[in-house]
Amino acid sequence: MTLIKSISGIRGTIGGKVGDNLTPVDAVKFASAYGTFLKQNISKDRLKVCIGRDARISGPMIHNLVVNTLVGLGIDVIDLGLSTTPTVEVAVPLEQADGGIILTASHNPKQWNALKLLNAKGEFLSGADGAKILEIAEAEAFDFVDVDSLGEVTENDAYMDIHIDEVLELPLVDADAVAQKKFKVVVDGVNSSGGIIIPKLLEQMGVEVVKLYCEPNGQFPHNPEPLKEHLGDICKLVVEEKADFGIVVDPDVDRLAFISNDGEMFGEEYTLVAVADYVLSKTPGNTVSNMSSSRALRDITEKHNGSYQASAVGEVNVVELMKATNAIIGGEGNGGIIYPEIHYGRDALVGVALFLTYLANQEKSVAELRASYPQYFMSKNKIELTPQIDVDGVMKQIADKYASENISTIDGVKIDFSSEWVHLRKSNTEPIIRIYTEAPSQKEADVLAERFVNELKQIAGI
Repeated sequence: MTLIKSISGIRGTIGGKVGDNLTPVDAVKFASAYGTFLKQNISKDRLKVCIGRDARISGPMIHNLVVNTLVGLGIDVIDLGLSTTPTVEVAVPLEQADGGIILTASHNPKQWNALKLLNAKGEFLSGADGAKILEIAEAEAFDFVDVDSLGEVTENDAYMDIHIDEVLELPLVDADAVAQKKFKVVVDGVNSSGGIIIPKLLEQMGVEVVKLYCEPNGQFPHNPEPLKEHLGDICKLVVEEKADFGIVVDPDVDRLAFISNDGEMFGEEYTLVAVADYVLSKTPGNTVSNMSSSRALRDITEKHNGSYQASAVGEVNVVELMKATNAIIGGEGNGGIIYPEIHYGRDALVGVALFLTYLANQEKSVAELRASYPQYFMSKNKIELTPQIDVDGVMKQIADKYASENISTIDGVKIDFSSEWVHLRKSNTEPIIRIYTEAPSQKEADVLAERFVNELKQIAGI
């Protein structure tokens, strides 16, 4: 049970003690800090903030606390209700709002919730702005308005439909071509808002939808992180239904994974690779992903004569480097597609629509498409941390040990060997060290991961 404050937002488990968990007091405190930050930095008589949430059980409680805290600061609220992270990101600039808050703990289990904070562009706050908000929260330097100056709440539940419209209007999305193929697709919405918005998008593209766990009641039927070990049900159903493929999203619909027609994982890492292959074939240019993402994106980018660069982990870091390099498309290997043509945020709807258009123009099954890409295999592991472990000291010892290799310490420690790599970093969202490896075979990736898990444990004395 813990409260984590980072560039990924204010994230914690529901219940417990103030300051240790995401209690109602903490929700009010950090909403107050965010609202105060906006008032200090934007000189307008009335500020406006868009707020949406995923379908977590704690969502309505946290939602009411956050909305009414902003009202108490004299800030007007556009209440989007049940929504998705990318939908709120789309709504902020369309509403000409001064910021946005998404209430979601993304892929974390049901006991977690979080406040993800956006700027007036609908993008995640910078690390520097996030630090200022934490300072305001720590000092509790809040000044609430009098009764005649309270903010007003306007409910607008149309934005999931507006978001779908924005996606369908993209030049590289061709709903007519998709409809002609009469695709059949299984959707696992993990009983959150993806269970509403993804089937709606598919139906508007003429796709037959088979729904699995699409009731937005917050009762996640499996661990909501879209990894192979959690997705046995949809893998089985894709084969039973003789579907063209399956779609899995996380609770706030910014991560996207596909299941191939043979019931095998397409691979979260290859979501971005496939979509980038299509986008670059139409609009050549540069790409960006983070250091924990597959080398396959680099290979595909170079095939289309573009340049690839890797950023530190964290969506805000990917976006910063995308802007600096004028990247056409980018994202994260966890199934996060960032397509600036619509907005600078991970968006599963954009990924689905572009992938379907690509597939409609290929004479290949999804399994055949996957087999056509450079074959890399990843192993993703983690070590639980205790407060006694000096993580920075552990990382430094690893970096010193491998100093003769091609090494980066921009974000944890990444070691690039000739045919494989390992990336070790402290998570922004959980009290763990992540160990990601990639190699030409699964066995080599697993062996490399096991080696570094053991080395880390030895150094940390676990």
